[in-house]
Amino acid sequence: VQLVESGGGTVQAGGSLILSCAANEDAFDAIEMAWFRQTPGGERDFVSGITRDGVTTVYADSVQGRFNISRDSAKNAVHLQMSALKSEDTAVYYCAARSSLRPRVRQSSKDYPWWGQGTQVTVSS
Repeated sequence: VQLVESGGGTVQAGGSLILSCAANEDAFDAIEMAWFRQTPGGERDFVSGITRDGVTTVYADSVQGRFNISRDSAKNAVHLQMSALKSEDTAVYYCAARSSLRPRVRQSSKDYPWWGQGTQVTVSS
């Protein structure tokens, strides 16, 4: 599975951005999708995930209420709508995918075998 992210950039604190991730997988509906982020010297942290059926979404506490994840099966894509951005949201954001038989969101980066190249999000204060 190849994943390509887009939509990163620089935004002022309080602003919004939408990240997108396109998958070249015909069986898109069989894969679970998630977003992680990483700062220099830091670990790759879970941000949000969505089950393959789109029914269940999970968010890190730090983004709950500000970020929204969704998937578009017609376009084999997942989106992360980010609002009320803070300087601490600055990071490289990665899209991740895994095959999933059960609709359950995993929050460990070790559970995802497929990754995008990452897209930089910078929030200026």
